[in-house]
Amino acid sequence: MSAIGMLDLRAEYAELRPAIDQAVQRVLASGQFILGPEGAALEAEIAALTGAAQAVAVASGTDALHLALRAAGIGPGDEVVLPAFTFIATAEAVSYTGARPVFADIDPATFNATAATLESALTPATRAAIVVHLYGQCAEMPEIARLCEARGLTLIEDCAQAIGADYDGRAAGAWGAYGCFSFYPTKNLGAYGDAGLVTVRSADDAARLRMLRHHGSGRTYEHEFVGYNSRLDELQAAILRAKLPHLARFNEARRRVAARYRKGLAGCDVLLPTEHGRGKHVYHQFTVRSAQRDALRAALGSAEIASGVYYPIPVHRQPAYADEHGACVLPASDAAAASVLSLPIHPYLREADIERVCAVLRDAKT
Repeated sequence: MSAIGMLDLRAEYAELRPAIDQAVQRVLASGQFILGPEGAALEAEIAALTGAAQAVAVASGTDALHLALRAAGIGPGDEVVLPAFTFIATAEAVSYTGARPVFADIDPATFNATAATLESALTPATRAAIVVHLYGQCAEMPEIARLCEARGLTLIEDCAQAIGADYDGRAAGAWGAYGCFSFYPTKNLGAYGDAGLVTVRSADDAARLRMLRHHGSGRTYEHEFVGYNSRLDELQAAILRAKLPHLARFNEARRRVAARYRKGLAGCDVLLPTEHGRGKHVYHQFTVRSAQRDALRAALGSAEIASGVYYPIPVHRQPAYADEHGACVLPASDAAAASVLSLPIHPYLREADIERVCAVLRDAKT
């Protein structure tokens, strides 16, 4: 019996190999590897997908967040509110600017921050809010957008896990002033290395981001401010363009896997993911909850089934932030970190594999 992984990038490449190989060969033959036509085309295609005015490709999802904050003018003396239950990159991007991250709690049903949890963490120094669409489901964006507008806050979306998701028909990445995407290889749309992108509403913001990613330069060898080296290379852009036409199909396949898990785990003593019903969940992860999480994970491991814990330590309790923020009282974030378990989910997961995962979990709980 073969092992079951969290995802299967080999199967994806086997299916898409002609298009991917052609894209790579196209770039190699062109001799242009940085800031060329592939990156520009990818920006236009992602902007069209999300309904954003423009998009700016960068070197990683972390850079997308960092450069968005810089473009928004966030710096020392400012505070940025964000959920504690996220990958540390969301907070690191704030720290890179010299601003102070302030951690908010989450809705225990969706794992996302809400307008209420964000509002409870605001102070007179708050200048921006980062909303994370965790696991592939958008946060309650109309309420959050109204809060940010009323308080004069820049709204930034962390869409790293949510490309193709929407809320009330409006795409992830089209709600805030900036939408920050990661194309890390494990994402629903993944490159073959690090890659990221920022969607924007304003042409001025797009222009500033383009300068920020290119050493503060708008014209060759003229640098208006100190910028960064965060240019997405043409090979990654071309690979992403080869995969992009399949994104909607792959997301629908993930949703079918999620529905099959729901059926197979009905009556099992685990808490299944909640869909709020206001938009499409694209299931970057299928995350259940259990007080016996570690025992379930051990049972899956014994059956050669991969699983993941995203994330075992909330950011406010990470050693990098605990000295200043460890005393924060964020019970939903702490409870989630102690109970979440993500199961294998990807477009190539077979029916027999899904049933095998469900059977191990059912047996472990009986």
